Amino acid sequence: MRLSTKGRYAVTAMLDLALNGKNGPVTLAEISENQGISLSYLEQLFAALRTKELVRGVRGPGGGYYLGKSADDISIANIICAVDEWVEFTRCGGRQNCSGGARCLTHTLWDDLSSEIFNFLAGISLGDLVRRNLNKKEEEDTLSVVTSSDSQAA
Repeated sequence: MRLSTKGRYAVTAMLDLALNGKNGPVTLAEISENQGISLSYLEQLFAALRTKELVRGVRGPGGGYYLGKSADDISIANIICAVDEWVEFTRCGGRQNCSGGARCLTHTLWDDLSSEIFNFLAGISLGDLVRRNLNKKEEEDTLSVVTSSDSQAA
């Protein structure tokens, strides 16, 4: 089982918003262009994110979206659940009727895996992803400077 496009796009869009929303609201058109996600799809995702108060919109010229709370207070699990997506590994969707109406032998295993994944994603905040992204960019910039100075020395 894998995370659907809906959940992936929601996390990606929220990360874009967190990275680019420090100087003012970010439009869905900007996120669409930055991430290659269709504008109509983003509108659907942001309607759900707004309902769960993970984002807030500003209307009018210069409008767009801000995070609804601090990036450190928004977990990746919050985002995925807000768009009604979840990775469920039991065949029965947790209803315990996987084997002819009864619970299958491996139900607990797959149910525990689903819980572990939820707990893992609940333990990562959007702020954590922002910091990881910024650290990676700093490392890439440093490597680029080192590589450039090495090639000039040769």
